[in-house]
Amino acid sequence: MSDINLNSYAENTWCLGCGNFSILNGIKSILQSLIAEKKIPYEEIVIVGGIGCHGKIMDYININSFSSLHGRAIPAAEGIKLANPKLKVIVFAGDGDAYGEGMEHLIFAAKRNVDMTLIVHNNRVYGLTTGQYTPTSPEGYKGRSTPEGNVEMPINPLEIMLSTGATFIARAASHGIKFLKDMFIQAIMHKGFSLVDVLQVCVTYYNMYKYYSERVYEISDHNFSDYNTALNKIREWNYNDDAKIGLGVFYKKERFSFEDKYLDYGDKSIDRANEIDKILDATI
Repeated sequence: MSDINLNSYAENTWCLGCGNFSILNGIKSILQSLIAEKKIPYEEIVIVGGIGCHGKIMDYININSFSSLHGRAIPAAEGIKLANPKLKVIVFAGDGDAYGEGMEHLIFAAKRNVDMTLIVHNNRVYGLTTGQYTPTSPEGYKGRSTPEGNVEMPINPLEIMLSTGATFIARAASHGIKFLKDMFIQAIMHKGFSLVDVLQVCVTYYNMYKYYSERVYEISDHNFSDYNTALNKIREWNYNDDAKIGLGVFYKKERFSFEDKYLDYGDKSIDRANEIDKILDATI
């Protein structure tokens, strides 16, 4: 194993039982392995986070990191990736951070197929601000901002990502560390925009452990390269209470990443500029 220590000195202040602990332990474990196996250099890994309970994860991992504004983790990560395309950029965001304030950024990052990994801590509630509803909260959810019950239907973020152009779409749960780590590894090693939506339970404001344990199952014999097959599997659970909840890779496709095309376009522009300079020099 690598002698690099990913532990930090920061005191962990998450609530006991929070699903964030699984995400933290999972990502630290696989990063340590990837670094030790020399698949990714330690100095070429950058993690980016937004505002919310999830954002504290950057304090708990001793690695390059950037803390962004609420809903702005993705454009910050895009800037980092374009400035230095060899970096492996991993973004952490909450469901409110990614699917609410940051939805427009999320859509365009997926559309462009920027080579980054987005891990969404989807606890379906604004936990840091004490329990308001989010875009994935169910109809009828009673929280600080909806004491009589939420009247809105939740969105299906995986369906949005599929229609937008994301080339890797997966779901995991915070209960089940081995499976969670497998989804993280596949997403991180994928070339292009990858999303792992983690059903991460907030024990304080929306404890869903029992609900998920009765419904989740691991997807098998699934053709994740076919768009329509992926769409049908994603729609299997539209946040309706009676349906089973599939965990695994829903969709995976190889496609040129945005920064590859961007750099290629830049090189061609430089070549054209040089040719113009030569023509101008010859005419003077």
